Amino acid sequence: MNLSKHLKLSEATRSETAKRLGISNQPTPEHLENLKTIAVEIFEPCRAFVGGPLAVTSGYRSRALNTAIKGSSTTSDHLKGLALDLDCDVHQNGTNRELFYFILENLDFGQLIWEYGGDPINANASPDWIHVSYYTNKPNKKQVLRATRKSGRVTYQPFYP
Repeated sequence: MNLSKHLKLSEATRSETAKRLGISNQPTPEHLENLKTIAVEIFEPCRAFVGGPLAVTSGYRSRALNTAIKGSSTTSDHLKGLALDLDCDVHQNGTNRELFYFILENLDFGQLIWEYGGDPINANASPDWIHVSYYTNKPNKKQVLRATRKSGRVTYQPFYP
């Protein structure tokens, strides 16, 4: 099943952790509709920007899967099909830095996170991947954050590019 022209449901629900642990990761009808919306509003413009395939490294997560993933928030937008983690490095179509700034400057979003990687102040730095959410039932607040690890713990700071 396709969520949009270039994104399949199987790509947005794929999880090695779910496979390894035998966890179901099938979205509810409501979550499926959210995935279709984020595919059209976020994924498709991002794919067009990079000019080719774009990897979704995490999309929908069932509650059981989210619990199994160490460090995942119990309020994650992934639980509702409202978030995608995108990575240009997988197919080498552009950089995560370029995609981050494309989303920031051109798309409506709920939350945009520079996930780890180098310091954004360094022009050569790039996040390891990009987390982006899109809300279907409330205004998109365009919150921009940077995720870092300190003493093994994930912290999020407001990011003002």
